[in-house]
Amino acid sequence: MSQHALPEWLISLWQDITARRDRLPHALLLTGAPGSGKRLFAEQLCAALLCQHPDSDGFACGQCNACHWLASGNHPDVLRVVPAADQEEAGEEGEGAETPTKKEKSRSSQIVIDQVRAIQSVLEVGAGGRRVVIVEPAEAMNVAAANAMLKMLEEPGQGTVFLLVCHAPRRLLPTILSRCQRIDFGRPSAAQVKNWVAGCGIKDAEALLGFCSGLPLLVERMHQQGLDEARRQFATELVRLPNSDPLKLAAQWETRLKAKDADERGLSLALLISWIQRWLADGARVANGIAPRFYLDYQTELAALSNGRSEAWTACFREFHTYRGVAQHPLNLRLFLEEMLLVLHRRTTVVRR
Repeated sequence: MSQHALPEWLISLWQDITARRDRLPHALLLTGAPGSGKRLFAEQLCAALLCQHPDSDGFACGQCNACHWLASGNHPDVLRVVPAADQEEAGEEGEGAETPTKKEKSRSSQIVIDQVRAIQSVLEVGAGGRRVVIVEPAEAMNVAAANAMLKMLEEPGQGTVFLLVCHAPRRLLPTILSRCQRIDFGRPSAAQVKNWVAGCGIKDAEALLGFCSGLPLLVERMHQQGLDEARRQFATELVRLPNSDPLKLAAQWETRLKAKDADERGLSLALLISWIQRWLADGARVANGIAPRFYLDYQTELAALSNGRSEAWTACFREFHTYRGVAQHPLNLRLFLEEMLLVLHRRTTVVRR
């Protein structure tokens, strides 16, 4: 394998870590915004630590038995701790997968203590080699799980490396933070982004970079999941909203959110609301003569729609914070969408006299 296994803006971090391969701390905390590359980095580091013949750049060879086991998902020394929701999604594709109960779904966003105890019981059995525990996202641990994880970090087994992948380190216990060496994943430089855009082959990549706060890997993920096309369709419908039927549009959005591939693509009500909030924020910016941040490719349309009414668009943006807070548990999806779109239509449409 080569340095092409990671994007160029992560190579310096990689070189620093691999230079200390034989004296790594027992726990690394990888922090950064979603799409910053920390998950990819964690997977590459896990593979390199377990590889029997890493290459000159420190990457896994991809040819040894350990690499084959890891590629097939059967490596016995890789222990993953993820929220139940991720486990259920994986299980749905297998035979005999059971439909989770409502109680299980309500807890699916957390990492619970039983999951951590299961890892602990495995680690207590001596293996004589290196083991890697990946926790993602680390902030999903509830209080009991976090305390159980803390005990393992305080008394790590020989050869065990913990990789905690975290979006929001402030939500972790201070005692967990103090026992990990932190690695921050920032945004790439303008030159690195320019190089990436030139070679990625993604339509509208530059506009999507603004939408994704300058994180190229998030752009790539959106493209792979087809969310770039969904965003374009969504924005076009918002442009037409003043002259269309909000109730009819709500029915169309409900159909998309309930589609079989919606979960796989990451298309959800919460995501939709966040996109609306970005639209409203950009409308308020354009109304004040400031370039949009997220919808760079719709600046002309936003200017026509907001028409200098920044206060109205800002007020609507704040109103959507309420919707976002209850997006995970709408009592009736259709009614929820209808209310949102009626509010959006009423608050942002220019009344012509």
